[in-house]
Amino acid sequence: MAVSISHLGYRKLSRVIFEWQAADRTSLLALFILMEVFSHWLWCFFVWCRQDTYGAYVDMTLLYFLWIGVTLMGAFSFWMSGRFSPIKKDNGSLHKWQAILVALYSTYIALVILVMGHSSLVSGISLVGGAMLAMMLIRRRYVWRAFLGHAAVILAVTLIPYFGVALPNLRQITITSFPLNTNNYLAYNEMKAIESAISASALKNGLLSWDSLSQLRFSSAFFWRSTHIYMALPKALFIVYIFRALLAILDDSKKEILQHANQDELTQLKSRRYGLTQMKQALATIKDWQDFSVILLDLDLFKEINDNYGHEVGDRVLVEVAQTLSQSLTDETIISRYGGEEFLIVLTDTSHDSAMLIAEQLRLSIAKRVIAVNDNLSFNVTTSLGVYTLTYDERTCIRKAHKKSVQKDDESQFAKPQTFRSRSSKRGNRPLSTAAQLPHDICQRLISMADKALYEAKSCGRNHVVSANEMSAEGNGIESLYGTQL
Repeated sequence: MAVSISHLGYRKLSRVIFEWQAADRTSLLALFILMEVFSHWLWCFFVWCRQDTYGAYVDMTLLYFLWIGVTLMGAFSFWMSGRFSPIKKDNGSLHKWQAILVALYSTYIALVILVMGHSSLVSGISLVGGAMLAMMLIRRRYVWRAFLGHAAVILAVTLIPYFGVALPNLRQITITSFPLNTNNYLAYNEMKAIESAISASALKNGLLSWDSLSQLRFSSAFFWRSTHIYMALPKALFIVYIFRALLAILDDSKKEILQHANQDELTQLKSRRYGLTQMKQALATIKDWQDFSVILLDLDLFKEINDNYGHEVGDRVLVEVAQTLSQSLTDETIISRYGGEEFLIVLTDTSHDSAMLIAEQLRLSIAKRVIAVNDNLSFNVTTSLGVYTLTYDERTCIRKAHKKSVQKDDESQFAKPQTFRSRSSKRGNRPLSTAAQLPHDICQRLISMADKALYEAKSCGRNHVVSANEMSAEGNGIESLYGTQL
């Protein structure tokens, strides 16, 4: 599609990087160049119309050559951004035209900076801002090479005149107090100092008045500083606007990515990964006197539901169960979809008796929920639940055993050659953080214990709640959390 001004709306512009094709982005860059070149053309037209006023400050002969070059660059940019752009006709030549566009623009803007007098404001925005904007739209390799070439040209323009080489310059200084040969080279800062001194002579007692303001308005210093501001400020504002739009869409994309990563799309519960992350964080911040309970819930005969009623009904069952869990539990409870039809519930600061009571209430609430297939057919769903509670006493034992294990590892590291001694000894003297006081696989161990209880609930005929703590106490085929390791 052809790029037009109508595409520069905030929302459309902010999606350019993610949705537009490479050819369209190249055309958009050509349109941006056209807008800047048109502003240069207007400046030439303005000076030509007011040459009786500003002719003393501008080399009119050189202005005509500049005007022709600006017009040619504008025509090329208009062609590149228009409906009949060559990049639309042949995608195979897209990269070639990108390189040509960047090379021509870099040469053009370097010449503009040269003939209008070197300005750090204009060159800085063109060099840095223009390169960053172009990198958003076309191949970064081409822009990087153009950036280096542009920087080399600016450096050459700054240094060459000091070696006696006269460069073309639109700027002219007309001074009545002492003569200056306009062919002599003056650096931008030197010219600005001279022009500032001349302009200051129009001020009485160093103060600005209406009369002096009128004189200052027609001074060479005011004219060229206004020119540089005109060349640089709109471009700077436009580039900042573009990056503001880009950052807005990046923020939206980041939120969307995090939402998809942290939330299960079907049930709207936390995803397995995010649920485990929050579980680990909760374990790291739990108080010493608090118990930590885990419930693993699995739907009974869920495969038969899918086989008999279809996957659409099966998905609805998962959504209904998820809604029941969300409505029955508090906001502090960590609820995540752990597997296909499995749900993980983490209860911080919850004793074993309370966790068993909560699990039983969830089983009853889900069993009462009626799933309607159609007007004549409905069914109920049952669940099996396994519960495990990491008590304060057991957590204390695990922490002590883990601390001894870490200290033993540090001692073995200390016994190694001198090159490793200083690093390991520092670690050995450093107190363990709260998260490091428990083994790294503690979450997986807790879920494994609850899963063993869930398996027992299935073996008992389903639709049951089984405690892994009671199974371990009774020696019913289940070891303690870490067996004999701790």
